[in-house]
Amino acid sequence: MRPVVISPEPLVRLGPVVITKTVATTWLIMALITLACWFAKKGLALTEKTKASWLRDGMEAMLEAVEKMVKEVLPDTDPWLVVPVIGTLWILIGASNLAGLIPELNTPTADINTTLAFAALSYSMTHFFGIKTRGLKGYISHYVRPSWVLLPFHLIAETTRTMALAVRLFGNMLSGEMIAAIVLGIAGLLVPIPFAMLHIIIGLIQAYIFGVLTLVFIAGGAQEEA
Repeated sequence: MRPVVISPEPLVRLGPVVITKTVATTWLIMALITLACWFAKKGLALTEKTKASWLRDGMEAMLEAVEKMVKEVLPDTDPWLVVPVIGTLWILIGASNLAGLIPELNTPTADINTTLAFAALSYSMTHFFGIKTRGLKGYISHYVRPSWVLLPFHLIAETTRTMALAVRLFGNMLSGEMIAAIVLGIAGLLVPIPFAMLHIIIGLIQAYIFGVLTLVFIAGGAQEEA
């Protein structure tokens, strides 16, 4: 376990642009996810020829689980408007939470800049799907109901919940890394495997919570009555 560094560590400087280890790790994760999707697509094509259905069945089960979750939260909306975005978000955050288990890689979500970016994405999706499902006028109108006086309070509430989303994920992942560093520093190599398993569970749970909260925010914008 590497020492925990709260501030981003510079990796490469390209003039005024600084690429940190967090950014490099995030790019690597995105590249690996893209590559995995490509191989999965090839694998699905292969299963249709060889009738080896285990890969197809596994991927269909994952998609059905995401679709079921979306339908439960957004029963009146076509789930496939949201499934690709939420599914990708879950995978990306889950992989980012677990990246620190690999030697020489940072945990991107232990950097507040990364979680703020994820929260900004969540915030943007809320408005995008709200406008897409209700129209621009219908979506904006809920900010001034029942009175224009409430407009600043609505905006403050949305900003604070977005910040809370970022800080929650950042705090959980950073504290997990700090606890791991302390425990492993005291106990040496006596407890690495059980603690790694705990880290995996926590990382996946935090990714799930982030995705579900994003889905709830989207539902709040898409389903509120005009």
